[in-house]
Amino acid sequence: MPIYHTLGTIPPKRHTVFRKPNGDLYAEELVSTEGFSSLYSLVYHCHPPTIVKSLGEPYNVEPKIAREKHLRHTSLIGFNIKPEDDYLKSRKPVLVNSDLHISLAAPRKSMTDYFYKNSQADEVIFIHEGSGTLKTGFGKIKFEYGDYLVVPRGTIYQLEFNDENNRLFIVESFSPIRTPKRYRNQFGQLEEHSPYCERDIKRPQDLETIDEVGDFKVLIKKQGIMYPYTYGTHPFDFVGWDGFHYPWAFSIHDFEPITGRLHQPPPVHQTFEGHNFVICSFVPRKYDYHPLSIPAPYNHSNVDSDEVLYYVDGDFMSRKSVVKGQITLHPGGIPHGPHPGTVEKSIGKEKTEELAVMIDPFRPLMLTQDAVDIEDESYHTSWQINVE
Repeated sequence: MPIYHTLGTIPPKRHTVFRKPNGDLYAEELVSTEGFSSLYSLVYHCHPPTIVKSLGEPYNVEPKIAREKHLRHTSLIGFNIKPEDDYLKSRKPVLVNSDLHISLAAPRKSMTDYFYKNSQADEVIFIHEGSGTLKTGFGKIKFEYGDYLVVPRGTIYQLEFNDENNRLFIVESFSPIRTPKRYRNQFGQLEEHSPYCERDIKRPQDLETIDEVGDFKVLIKKQGIMYPYTYGTHPFDFVGWDGFHYPWAFSIHDFEPITGRLHQPPPVHQTFEGHNFVICSFVPRKYDYHPLSIPAPYNHSNVDSDEVLYYVDGDFMSRKSVVKGQITLHPGGIPHGPHPGTVEKSIGKEKTEELAVMIDPFRPLMLTQDAVDIEDESYHTSWQINVE
């Protein structure tokens, strides 16, 4: 997130002597992205972050593709993903391509026996149900229903849940997650027309320096392989840090919708962007106020992109029989639109209470076996009407 932030104790100048009370040096680490050409932070550890005691046997965690090529409107009943105790085992990739992986998870237990680092992707973890604390060396971020947790690649973290009722919608991005470029000025500040601003961003707080030696298990994912590392010092031994590279959070409830006299196109809902895809937020809002406006969306031919909608809450005026946690995938190449009767029904309505996350990828998505297992196989026929 391009906002300067700092926590803890740091020296006046970077790359200079910085000593502990006993006279030993703190270990400086540069955490940088895109080589040395983009966002970075400088971290000061109690111990060097390189003390590896042992390596376990790597294992494959690549998604199992069940349907690589397809041209059918698809619906997945997300809450049919069964809860599991372990956080990483609970994560089920359902829609994937070379730019991003979309997963569903229902973890029951907090991460206590290990730490996790995704070294291949930024993660956007949407909290559909549950609350708790994201713990990292950068500090802590409390989260609740509706929060997007943005965890940059290479960040070691743990999730602490307040109870066992948790539902997560997770996007792994193989490119950096950014705020949309058109919302920012040349200095990176979110401009007046942006639907949210820096005041809405939750940054790490409550830095706790854990100066411990021992055996600390860190599971590191890289190129679809999980590598079990055992480090000799606690990963959260930061005494201080500063910079622009760190985890942050934004609540979907703080997204201020852009409305108009006529139906607004999906880009007005954009919240984040990655390479070859965008993430959008549909939130409660006033409908269009032209006297002849039709609030329901028009039929749309996806020519260059798939469209994914993850339904969070509320009543969706363009679809029938929508349930929480449902995912719809409308692939590029064929049109989709409102269900029969919903266009007429929407005329005269003044507002909607819908809440959803939308992802538009510009490369086709593949379905995994976990997706096929929760598929509503009749969804593609749900637009049928009697035309005789």
